[in-house]
Amino acid sequence: MRTVDEHVARAPADVCFEVAADVEGWPRILSHYRWVRFTRRDGYATGLVEMAAWRSFGPLGWPTWWVSEMTNDRSRRTVSYTHVRGITTGMDVLWEVVPLAENSSHIRIVHEWRGPPWPLIGSFAASAVIGPHFVSAIAGRTLAGVAREAERRAATGSTDHPVPEVRST
Repeated sequence: MRTVDEHVARAPADVCFEVAADVEGWPRILSHYRWVRFTRRDGYATGLVEMAAWRSFGPLGWPTWWVSEMTNDRSRRTVSYTHVRGITTGMDVLWEVVPLAENSSHIRIVHEWRGPPWPLIGSFAASAVIGPHFVSAIAGRTLAGVAREAERRAATGSTDHPVPEVRST
């Protein structure tokens, strides 16, 4: 399974990278994140991080959860994850932020995974259900929210006091 989610943000690449790498701040700006916490911190945006989010199905929410080894390369503006616990164990995730003209940035998230270790149906489940209906659905909302926060910071010159996403009921 390979999913690619992309967004162009009207914000400088360094600002987009900072918002993308500040995963502990995501629950304040992304209503679909239940929590994010480092269980082992090795440095800035590096260590073992536990994440939990909601996947919406109409008015209902489906809880999701995973643990990842997280690293980053500030000079390349990348954030990498390898899922080590949860149904998506073994998934590799790469966030890339590329500067564009006029203080805009291209943000891309690539998820790659062989699927769960289920005999006969693991790769089918990953490609037909988990990838498009969970991974990409959550990543698309996350990407849009990260871009929105980066744009807000770029417009105001602020790096703190994020404006939370409006929560729908």
